[in-house]
Amino acid sequence: MKLLQTISASLKNRSLLRLLESRQFATASEAYTKRNYASNVPEYNTVISSLVAQRRPYLLRDVYDDMVLDGVQLNRDTFHSLVIGTMKGGRMQDAFFFKDEMKAMGLSPDVALYNFLISTSGKCGNSDQAIHILEEMKRNDVKPTGQTFICLLNACAAAGRVDLVYAIVRDMTTAGLGLNKFCYAGLIVAHKNKVPQAGDSDTASKIIELVEQSKGWSSVEQSKNSAENVMMGLSEEELYNLPTAEYVHRRGLFVNRALTVYHVAFQACADIKNVEAMESVLEMLKKEGNVPDIFILIQMIRCYMHCGDIDHGLKIFEDYKSSGKPLVSELYVALIEGAMAGYTPRGMQLAQDTLVEITTKSINLSPKYVNDLLLAAAGEKTGGYSTANYLWDLMQARKLLPTLPAVEAYYNGLKRREIPEDDPRLILVARTYDQLRRRPQAVPMRS
Repeated sequence: MKLLQTISASLKNRSLLRLLESRQFATASEAYTKRNYASNVPEYNTVISSLVAQRRPYLLRDVYDDMVLDGVQLNRDTFHSLVIGTMKGGRMQDAFFFKDEMKAMGLSPDVALYNFLISTSGKCGNSDQAIHILEEMKRNDVKPTGQTFICLLNACAAAGRVDLVYAIVRDMTTAGLGLNKFCYAGLIVAHKNKVPQAGDSDTASKIIELVEQSKGWSSVEQSKNSAENVMMGLSEEELYNLPTAEYVHRRGLFVNRALTVYHVAFQACADIKNVEAMESVLEMLKKEGNVPDIFILIQMIRCYMHCGDIDHGLKIFEDYKSSGKPLVSELYVALIEGAMAGYTPRGMQLAQDTLVEITTKSINLSPKYVNDLLLAAAGEKTGGYSTANYLWDLMQARKLLPTLPAVEAYYNGLKRREIPEDDPRLILVARTYDQLRRRPQAVPMRS
């Protein structure tokens, strides 16, 4: 079989072709077997796992259609894999579709599946839907677990619903469930995202207070990831939609998982642009005998840079480089993105110099990072636009696929400048922009 070779093909078109052939033509068994990329549950599970790993959750519905057309009897584990894939991709509509299909096949959703749905709702910013799921669990006599409450807490925290978050905390303590690091992380996120914001200083003081309170949780209180989640490669950070979710599987010292509360606190300080609070949290970290991991260093660079303190941000970056530790592309991205804040002449020059260093040292930047940086650089209203131009040229040299938002912002930035209409760069960008606008965008659906 050619599983991996055929995954990249359009599964939807194949499904339609097979459906038409089954209704109108007699397909030879040998030809069918050669064309088909999976024929039983284990093989389809391999395909599903591969698509999730490749970050292509938009193809999961097509795989499901193929399974139905093949007459493959889906089991509970397969539905769990499908919902986990849609959860990671933030495709809430697909997640609930699979839940409904599961029920139609006579399989009742269990507590694990409900937890995945709550997590998906939180990832998609729909805390109301997360609450509805808990109510449905109660109606169906499915008993919530500690993970259920933590999923719900973090779903409401993402929406900044502080009152609801504390109500969930009260329910947990009433049920005899202790608060663990993921609960305190959710409380910090809730205060950071609260609308309207109480004020920068009030939020900062609350972040520091919660970090201090979190030191009281013990290893006895921490939730344990279910064996099923571990087997499916789903970490608790992913289940609770924490900022470190996409980094926990990285090797080395990128993420010290014991510092979960600190990770969220440092990111919160960077987001609210409060250097004083960030330095207070750093002091607390060091007093406990801990050192910042790479994720924390990234947040420190972001915080200093977005507050206009280029020197401190650059020093953190240079100190890491001089330590002899492996170079990490995310640190370069944080420095470049932070340097472009405010589009100052010095910052834009630093951003471009860092990009040149990346090219010289052959440090690989993912297409996502390059597109994100181009989108940020395209916002420069004055100046020579050299950083944005460099990023565009880098994408062309590495044959990276640009995204519509990045190309649109870059194209509009070029048009604001006095560039001849027959300029080769402008013509290429305009043509790319036109092609992307006409192309269906394979992006996660939000509901």
